[in-house]
Amino acid sequence: MARSVAAGDRRALARAITLVESSKAEHRIKAQALLGALGSARQAVRVGLSGTPGVGKSTFIEALGLHLTGMGQRVAVLAVDPSSARSGGSILGDKTRMERLSRDPAAFIRPSPAQSQLGGVARRTREAVALCEAAGFDVVLIETVGVGQSETMVAGMSDIFVLLLAPAGGDELQGVKRGIMEMADLILVNKADGALKPQATRTCADYAGALRLLRKRAQDPDGFPKAMTVSAHDGTGLTEAWDTICELAEWRQDSGVWAKTRAEQARHWFSEELRAEMMGLLTRDPALKARLSGLERDVAAGRMTPSSAARAALAPLWSDDG
Repeated sequence: MARSVAAGDRRALARAITLVESSKAEHRIKAQALLGALGSARQAVRVGLSGTPGVGKSTFIEALGLHLTGMGQRVAVLAVDPSSARSGGSILGDKTRMERLSRDPAAFIRPSPAQSQLGGVARRTREAVALCEAAGFDVVLIETVGVGQSETMVAGMSDIFVLLLAPAGGDELQGVKRGIMEMADLILVNKADGALKPQATRTCADYAGALRLLRKRAQDPDGFPKAMTVSAHDGTGLTEAWDTICELAEWRQDSGVWAKTRAEQARHWFSEELRAEMMGLLTRDPALKARLSGLERDVAAGRMTPSSAARAALAPLWSDDG
């Protein structure tokens, strides 16, 4: 499978992503072996895209993807969709909303269910990004589920974080809080066409002013982060937006920020995986699982506080006779 993925086999890539998304213990072992065999020699530009529901993320990604493939780039899209409460599967299915891009031989679209993961991305999205890079894609676009302020997690797995917004609807500046604003490298006001174009221009000016009030970040050159207008409908501003993304990416590569940021992201995801594995250990071991059930009953009945029960749950992991 590693040889097929490295050769750019799309079916092998799809199977590989299914493997890394599986939670079965035997699949996780194979997934780690696959990722180890592929290594990290190939790197793509990772672009995270966030925005409120209805802003037109899928339409924008399709327009940008077609623009990039027209330039000779290979583009992978990892679209994280809301999950079905019954099956756990993806509800929306972005392939149905990116019909033209899904038929492009230079593009690969993979919708994945968010399941219980907060932060707008699926837990294994980071590994899916690594697989797309190993398959030789030049650009990986990571579309978040669209849950608002908590979507800052995508910034921890991307090189450039883009926040997509619609023309203001009254209290728009208050609606997008500092948390996600401070993470954004580029704010794009979509739907800047037709009757909405003047409003989009005013909204862009409002956000440009708001960005100037934020503290300058060490990973930004002069003029960043910035706000721009685009139209996914007629393609206006797409070239300028991509040129801006490339400008920032090149500056970060030349200044050493790129490598430093990726190293920090790797350390962050190590910590996240360690926490997840600890929780998995508590729920996989029959004795620990039974102990957890008893502690949960004690907490629910008010016999123990949540913090004392948590310490009691973890005690066997480091006791000599546990």
